[in-house]
Amino acid sequence: MSVHPSQDEQRYDVVVIGGGAAGLSGALTLGRARRSVLVIDAGEPRNAPADGVHNYLGREGTPPGELLATGRGEVRRYGGEIVTGRVATAERDGDGFRVVLDDGGEVRAARLLVTTGLVDELPEVPGLAALWGSDVLHCPYCHGWEVRDQAVGVLGTGPAAVHQALMWRQWTKSVTLFLHTAPEPGDEEYEQLAARGISVVDGTVSALESENGRLARARLERGTLVPVHALVVAPRFTARAGFLGSLGLEASAQEMNGMVIGTRVPADPTGRTAVPGVWAAGNVTELTEQVIGSAAAGLRAAAAINADLMAEETRDAVEARRADFSDVSDVSGFSDFSPEAERRVSERVLGSRRHGL
Repeated sequence: MSVHPSQDEQRYDVVVIGGGAAGLSGALTLGRARRSVLVIDAGEPRNAPADGVHNYLGREGTPPGELLATGRGEVRRYGGEIVTGRVATAERDGDGFRVVLDDGGEVRAARLLVTTGLVDELPEVPGLAALWGSDVLHCPYCHGWEVRDQAVGVLGTGPAAVHQALMWRQWTKSVTLFLHTAPEPGDEEYEQLAARGISVVDGTVSALESENGRLARARLERGTLVPVHALVVAPRFTARAGFLGSLGLEASAQEMNGMVIGTRVPADPTGRTAVPGVWAAGNVTELTEQVIGSAAAGLRAAAAINADLMAEETRDAVEARRADFSDVSDVSGFSDFSPEAERRVSERVLGSRRHGL
């Protein structure tokens, strides 16, 4: 991150850590609320390998990079600042926060909005990572339409494998469940798979093989080759939250249907975390959120942050007003809230700028 001298000295109302859909949406909302906001973005969007963003009303099929570029422009239009950098730590700094970057740069903020997203930890199968986001997939609602009617394999790595196979049957009649490291299905599950025409292949998948950059087949450990044009996996979702440890905020396990699917930063529906002044939104706190949901979460968190700042500013203004009354020596004998006391305090504070009755 290149921190300008003015940024070193300035304390922002909000520093947003992470520049994806949640972070930019939050920054846009805060900018429109006339808050000073800085977005720090490491430039590693989770959906970068994907061709397009889906299920985003009005933006269907937009390339991820294009969506982010548009969002950055909108944030800047309302005075928001965006810099590239990676946060090393976030620490308490009086009544606010000090954010330290891995290049030594520092910025300060009254509030933090964490929108760093998550990392997809993929199964360790040779050839799999290179196809992630194109022919190796996870979410049927994100990519199911694009592989409809193709030969789809499901790589079983946990107890949800049967559910995944049944789910993907909605998009194609050609589904193969590779048991791989998943537990053996029960009798009822086998019956469900058979009823839906889903093939089950026992044994470990040792590699994926491609032709012309596209998935062609799965190779089993015993040497058998099974043609597939898309492979569904279940990554472990790990929140990008290591830098929050200095604030005492740790990621915790998230379960789905009794199975741990990853780690998240706990937060309430508005994004408020257990650390006062820190909010989180998007995949860092909700592992299954899609892009449009992350954008909505960023807006909700930003509105909550603005309300929190407004409440603090109101308390400070009331305290300052009371202090002004107590400091005015020539209002003795008048009620604190009498018209005469108000007039004299107003004259003392505003002088010739005073107007009204």
